[in-house]
Amino acid sequence: MMVNYLIQDSVAAGASDIHIEPWEDMVGVRIRVNGVLQWLVGIPSQFHDNICGRFKVMANMKSHVKDMPQDGKAAPPEFKGVQLRVSIFPTVYGEKIVCRIFNPEAKMFDITNLGFDDDTLEKFKEIVSKPTGLILLTGPTGSGKTTAIYAAIGYIIETNGNATAVSSVEDPVEQNLDWVNQSTINVAQGYGYPEALRSLMRQDPEVIMVGEIRDLETAEIAINAGMTGHLVISTLHSGTTSGTFARLMNMDIEPFLLASTVIGVLGVRLLRQNCIHCSAPYQPEAYALEQLRQHEGEEYLNSMIAQDCFYQGTGCSACSDTGFGGRSSITEMLVCDEGVREAVMHKKPTRDIQEIAVNNGMTTLWDGGLQMVVDRKTTLEEILQKVAADQV
Repeated sequence: MMVNYLIQDSVAAGASDIHIEPWEDMVGVRIRVNGVLQWLVGIPSQFHDNICGRFKVMANMKSHVKDMPQDGKAAPPEFKGVQLRVSIFPTVYGEKIVCRIFNPEAKMFDITNLGFDDDTLEKFKEIVSKPTGLILLTGPTGSGKTTAIYAAIGYIIETNGNATAVSSVEDPVEQNLDWVNQSTINVAQGYGYPEALRSLMRQDPEVIMVGEIRDLETAEIAINAGMTGHLVISTLHSGTTSGTFARLMNMDIEPFLLASTVIGVLGVRLLRQNCIHCSAPYQPEAYALEQLRQHEGEEYLNSMIAQDCFYQGTGCSACSDTGFGGRSSITEMLVCDEGVREAVMHKKPTRDIQEIAVNNGMTTLWDGGLQMVVDRKTTLEEILQKVAADQV
């Protein structure tokens, strides 16, 4: 019952992860809400083995193994569709458990509800409506990439009805989608992204979702699919949106293939929003003001101070004394037009590609974050934590 209560309380709090950590004198339970870990409860150490045993049974793990990492999946019937990805890791005080929560009721797969600004939304709709090419999403773990891809697929199906064959290869499938043939890779059984994609190409798909491009082989197959009449949507870990091309070139992908296949790159970040119940003016930290001064100039900084733009939540019962209530997206939509393709073909530096995109109207993540500060929706420290002012 204790494990059920932990899961129930975490789901009710809107948590994305549960951390159950054995310490010297107790077992600490923390949950990640709005991207930040917060304390949930402390449990006496004598219950630790029972908690581990319960999670192992739920996730079909080896109960007798205690000194090796294990991974598994669970779908407790008591929680109506909630799925757990369970990871167990041995530490000096015992096994640490981390559960990633996939809650279908907390997901928004309507493309208009992603929180994108109007310009980005229109550009995103435009590129996902194209019949062929490769669309990439970049951002750290938990930044909303998969949600954005699911929303894009939902938009395609809504637009074309059941006339479009859509397939996905994921690790794992986070949410079941109507009219989409979804497959979970199983590396332990020799079923990875390359094997899945090679087989999938014989399934006559028109739209292919690839959970992540991790290696050269997966990248080559995805690019080949994008060149041969398929629309491919995937994610890639890259420090910056414009740096995506350099990342793929470092995998030994030829520049001319990237220039002819990649049709758009979307950078996504999630910023915590100030609690609407306790938001009040505040004085940002000295380092944050200095960063703003360096990158936007003294005049811009003075203008923000004069307009009383700096607000933060002071903490109240509505936000559990965190000062924040929910999160909102900021985006960077790089559309691969002629200028960008030419720069990629000639292996131009990432900074040059960024400059071309900005000159063609791309709003950067930094600019999007600053606008949220001006609108009193978040703090200056929050955007500096999630987005570097000099990204490139």
